[in-house]
Amino acid sequence: MKRRYILAILSVVIAVVVGSCGKNFLNVKPVGSLSQDILASDAGCQAEVVGVYAMIDGKSSSFGWGSTAINWIYGDIRAAMASKGSDGGDQPYINSIQTYTELPTNDYLNAQWKMLYEGVARANNAIKIINQALGNGAITQENADLYLEQVKALRGWFHFQAWRMWGGKVPYLDETTDYTTVTNTEDISAKILADLTEGTKLPINMGQIGRWNKTVCQILLAKAMMQMNHDYSGALTLLNDAKATGKKPNGGAIGLNLTYGDIFDPANRNGLESIYTIQYSVNDGSGAANAGYDACLNFPYTQGPGTCCGFYCPTQEFVNSFRTSGGLPLLDASYNTGANQVVNDQGLDQSEPFTPDAGPLDPRLDWSVGRRGIPYWDWGLMTGANWIRLQNYSGPYCTKKQVYKKSEAATFVDGSGWTGGQMGNGYKMIRYAELLLLIAECQIETNDLDGARTNINLVRARAANSDGWVKTLDGTANAANYVVSEYPASGAPFDTKENARTALYMERKLELGMEGQRWFDLNRWGVTQTEINRILTYMKGLSYGPSLYGSATAGPKVNQFPIPQRQIDLSNGTLTQN
Repeated sequence: MKRRYILAILSVVIAVVVGSCGKNFLNVKPVGSLSQDILASDAGCQAEVVGVYAMIDGKSSSFGWGSTAINWIYGDIRAAMASKGSDGGDQPYINSIQTYTELPTNDYLNAQWKMLYEGVARANNAIKIINQALGNGAITQENADLYLEQVKALRGWFHFQAWRMWGGKVPYLDETTDYTTVTNTEDISAKILADLTEGTKLPINMGQIGRWNKTVCQILLAKAMMQMNHDYSGALTLLNDAKATGKKPNGGAIGLNLTYGDIFDPANRNGLESIYTIQYSVNDGSGAANAGYDACLNFPYTQGPGTCCGFYCPTQEFVNSFRTSGGLPLLDASYNTGANQVVNDQGLDQSEPFTPDAGPLDPRLDWSVGRRGIPYWDWGLMTGANWIRLQNYSGPYCTKKQVYKKSEAATFVDGSGWTGGQMGNGYKMIRYAELLLLIAECQIETNDLDGARTNINLVRARAANSDGWVKTLDGTANAANYVVSEYPASGAPFDTKENARTALYMERKLELGMEGQRWFDLNRWGVTQTEINRILTYMKGLSYGPSLYGSATAGPKVNQFPIPQRQIDLSNGTLTQN
């Protein structure tokens, strides 16, 4: 469902999405009003459903930069996979999230809360309208079921996002809830799973690329089961069925893209690899309101694409992780020692000579990270410090996966926006490689280590396809010394469950890096504090490390954020701090 279609009917939806609720933490004043009787029709129900979908892209001027569906702040900066970047004074609320010192008054956390519960409120309002339309005979039972299954699955997803942000201490709201008395003391995981399960009743083919179908909901339900209950056996059943029978929401085939880099080309935003992409649109008369607004801070500062604003800079520790030996990753984290560390241009002016690292690297590095001396899409070589807003604060790298090609600027960038970063690439919320890695994770936890190796090797075999490696500007050679191979058919690291876990954890880092996943992964695995402190120890030892992390330490509560104080205050104390 293109976002331009959403825009056309939101004028109807916004007026009735959330009525005035009095002084409570979901108080959203409508800009107008339409009666439920008017909306209780098939067209009104469809509009309500679309209004719920409109919230899955996160960023809105109503909520602020902290409301983001791509989770670059909460998934990757929080996990020390990337630093905030930019400079210390721009968007300062991220600073404390990066240093694990955030307070309940952090405005970014409040923005994310408001965005998620706006989605919940829209879903609940839609359910009321749909049930009324069904009751008065305005829609058929078949259509009502189709609408309700989508809306309940979306409600489950918004609640799940909140659950994993705030350590499970969040309220569950359905269409019968009295918002003025709601608490956040009960375990809501079963209710979240029930909502997501409703989505698994949907057809495989929903007819539109932007709607959720059975396959999407099976995978999201499995992720919630793994995250909340560690139910790997139940999740594996869902994931295997999604792999065997799954399709895109429009009925298109899914599978591994032949090459890694092409996955992130905006032209392939709905390609074979994409099981579900959040749809953006550009140059549609909306003033870039439907573009990828929550990613537009993260482009190089003055050179290359976007020219704003230098946020979301990969860390040296993340870059080092791509070092290989015999084509395999260094699972003992020795990549952070000695000559294994990837050479960078930190502290060098762009006019000074620099030779990129000559050692063996996993080729996925240069599709995930912009680094000096390596071609950056078709923008030419990334030339160093002049691409970085403030190198002694951000480090020497910039992000790449959510960036457009120069040749595609007219097609995928909204010229009416305030920056070239407002683009139509779309956020790949679920892709096929992650499906394989989720299956592998479940296989490890259910003691099928050989099966896990097979699925991880499918992902690694694609990375080893040299047709998909970054090439020199003239296209005649590889841009770096890329060496990657599959794990051997027997022996380590799939000789023990613990070793297999280590391989899986690393593979998700290499394959899904800079896609907003890492902190949530660490929490699921129960290693958040240990892993982040390991990374902090390394990063603080670098010349620019103290300017990023100071004396930061990940404490025992690093796996959750504090409940926004604003929401506690608005609830008159019915919400309590986690």
